[in-house]
Amino acid sequence: MAWLILFAAGLLETGWAVGLKYTEGLSKLWPSVWTIAAMVLSLVMLSYALKSLPIGTAYAVWTGIGACGTAILGIVLFGEPATAARLVSLGLIVAGIIGLKLVG
Repeated sequence: MAWLILFAAGLLETGWAVGLKYTEGLSKLWPSVWTIAAMVLSLVMLSYALKSLPIGTAYAVWTGIGACGTAILGIVLFGEPATAARLVSLGLIVAGIIGLKLVG
């Protein structure tokens, strides 16, 4: 169960990272409210997952999911370049997340 909660927390991290783009420096009310809510919920869920997962593993997986998700959404939503090097790098992050899950 802790792994599912951690995965959801990572998805919320992606949400708030992308949400920051839409807040325009926290100057837009509703995007800011949703972004801050996602931040808080993501941290609460990470904290809950840490009750039974090692901190190094959980934090690395949480940030890895957030980084990959944000990079992918940057490509999809904002037209950021999807170069081979970037995609290989994302693949390496995913491999690291899978590796940490297998040994954690």
